[in-house]
Amino acid sequence: MQLEMDVAEPWPAGEWEALAERVAECAAKVAPELGNPRLSASVIFTSDAEVHELNREWRQRDKPTNVLSFPMLEREDLLDLAPEGPPELLGDIALAHDTCAREAAEKGVSLQDHAAHLVLHGLLHLAGYDHEISPADADAMEALETKALAFMGIADPYGDRDVR
Repeated sequence: MQLEMDVAEPWPAGEWEALAERVAECAAKVAPELGNPRLSASVIFTSDAEVHELNREWRQRDKPTNVLSFPMLEREDLLDLAPEGPPELLGDIALAHDTCAREAAEKGVSLQDHAAHLVLHGLLHLAGYDHEISPADADAMEALETKALAFMGIADPYGDRDVR
């Protein structure tokens, strides 16, 4: 998968693009449909104000949130996508800096590790996974996140979970 990225204020200087690329590689290990070479996605590291505006406009929720995902493909179309052919846009992800930084501090993890988790969470949403459907769907999505993050050496963000 190709990622197009934009890193805006107030995100500090860092290797955000490289982090997101590594997350995408690990995501494809747990959700192989994300490894299709035709896919592209955009990832925007931005402000709470911009995410708040997007959340209000597209989800009718008048507040910032940590990450938003805007899928462009239905899950069935993604699963049926042949590896040969023209590029396909999977969707867009936006991360809100202040919310991410606050959550990272509350969890006692680095901003980089929390951002990696949220990019992964967003990519899985773009692939059609949804933790809000049922507790079983939430458990399945969390297990994929935990396993992918383990490939990156990042601890289970949900607690101690067996990722074997």
